[in-house]
Amino acid sequence: MAYNITDRCVACGSCAEQCPVEAISEGDGKYEINPDICVSCGSCAEQCPAEAIEEV
Repeated sequence: MAYNITDRCVACGSCAEQCPVEAISEGDGKYEINPDICVSCGSCAEQCPAEAIEEV
């Protein structure tokens, strides 16, 4: 997996809406990326207003 959602996540959901493979879901207080589904496209990181998604 090339991306991780950090604790800066404000749970707005914009990343999940942008994900073309639906690899992002709402977790406990923040969104999470499923590494088995993620294709490392970076769309989520570009969309995040809190800059909470980082390349690993």
